[in-house]
Amino acid sequence: MKGNIPLWLKISYTIMVLVIIPVYWRDLGPANFLWFSDIALFSLVAALWFENRLINSTMAVAVFFLESAWVLDFLTGGNLIQISAYMFDPDTTMHIRVISGLFHITLPPVLLYLLVKLGYDKRALLLQTIIALVVLPVTYWVTSRRIMLTGCMGLQGSKTYYLIIFIW
Repeated sequence: MKGNIPLWLKISYTIMVLVIIPVYWRDLGPANFLWFSDIALFSLVAALWFENRLINSTMAVAVFFLESAWVLDFLTGGNLIQISAYMFDPDTTMHIRVISGLFHITLPPVLLYLLVKLGYDKRALLLQTIIALVVLPVTYWVTSRRIMLTGCMGLQGSKTYYLIIFIW
């Protein structure tokens, strides 16, 4: 049923994404958008406006638990699993830390809210698997080996994305 999602949420989330895109593009480069978190960030704009449970469910499969772990790590000062440690690094500019914090802290509750309001679509796991089968090799091919984007380089830059795909 359409009309379940409040307009204020759709507008505020969309504005947040429209601010993040040019800042990340300028400061972090377009390869940064290959993170599953960024893919979820953008996809949720469509999920909100079209109230599409498949899009939301797919992004929830992709990032809900990892984003929740990011928030927990952030709340512990980036020391738990160190996924948010860059937030406490003085070399990371303040505006990137603010935008990144807002974005990562916002994702889990929005995903969960949409799951409650729209329900879960059982096709999500299959669709996310297909997305991962595309995104991981593309990320591997277009990013520097120094960048641990989306985990496609494996530990310490090893070529383990085939193993990751197999596990999926």
